[in-house]
Amino acid sequence: MSVATVTEISATSSDSFDDAVQQGIARASKTLRNIQGAWVKESKVSVADGRVTEYRVNMQVTFELDT
Repeated sequence: MSVATVTEISATSSDSFDDAVQQGIARASKTLRNIQGAWVKESKVSVADGRVTEYRVNMQVTFELDT
């Protein structure tokens, strides 16, 4: 039997939403083992002078607990 849990993280990128997701998962992988997947719950942008300056995602990351 396996047990999984979910944690919510935020990640940002100046390049794209995809890059924000990649950076968020890469960072989460440094402290969480057995990541199974992620659900992008929310995506936002920051704007300055009429231009997008930052892409932000809020994700729920699912990982399996060690037995």
